[in-house]
Amino acid sequence: MKKYIFKRVLYSVVAILVLLFLLFLMLDLMPGSPFNDDKLSEEQILVLEQKYGLDDPFLVRYFRYIFSIIKGDFGVSYNIASNVPITQLLETRLPTSIRLGGQAVLLGASIGLILGLIAALKHNTIFDTIATIISVLGVSLPSYVFALALSYVFGYQMGWFPLLYDGENPFISSVLPTVALSMFSMANIARFTRTEMLEVLRSDYMLLAESKGISGPKLIIRHALRNALIPIITVLGPLIVNTMTGSLVIEKIFSIPGIGELMVRSIQQNDYNVTIALSFIYSLMYIGIMLVVDILYGIIDPRIRLSKEDNHES
Repeated sequence: MKKYIFKRVLYSVVAILVLLFLLFLMLDLMPGSPFNDDKLSEEQILVLEQKYGLDDPFLVRYFRYIFSIIKGDFGVSYNIASNVPITQLLETRLPTSIRLGGQAVLLGASIGLILGLIAALKHNTIFDTIATIISVLGVSLPSYVFALALSYVFGYQMGWFPLLYDGENPFISSVLPTVALSMFSMANIARFTRTEMLEVLRSDYMLLAESKGISGPKLIIRHALRNALIPIITVLGPLIVNTMTGSLVIEKIFSIPGIGELMVRSIQQNDYNVTIALSFIYSLMYIGIMLVVDILYGIIDPRIRLSKEDNHES
């Protein structure tokens, strides 16, 4: 198991370095510069580029940036907040987006798993129909539709929750955006759970387990659900990343100071350091979560771990 985990971690580190290289390359090929101010002369722009080391060769800047982020230094902002360290810009925004995304993932995964289980165990009943309708609506309707509906009903009409995000009361003010953001992941997990559970429940080894006298929760949890978790986890990995990185539209609707709005501004204003820092954080979260998913494969089903190790050795 240790060898398996070491290989997965090594592959993840290589993937991060390659992604960072591609990010640097794409930004280097983009037209314009971070100092697109009509008031600045060409000489002044050259001075600024020398000051920030932007006139250095590509590989020099790339490796310098790698060593900087190892130390936790993402550089400074060029335009959004001149000379302000990017870590300072992220101090409040990143935790807010991660907290909101984490709440949405937890809510969506929990309800989605329950809905999928109910739909599979109560196949072709009214419960299955209701769960399927909820799943279809969650996949079909954009998150901002749920956000607007929730804001109108529970925020404006009933007054149960604030319409805008309040940093002094983050939990209550994040209830509506959390629910809106969780709908897509909830619907997808419910659909996949239902499909996989139906397939597992009809399998031969489930009939064998029942013939041995195993029934009730023990049969469902230890035999059915465990075997259905592999494809569910596969779907859950990307969903977690997409949800935890936040939604720009949701952040706009509820005035949430997250990293989505910061990312858009950095691209519009050619603030390279902010763009690369946020892209790196997104990539790191995605690769990190997929690494956890890959390790969970080996824990839930050791056959996957053994087959991968055999393939590498052969």
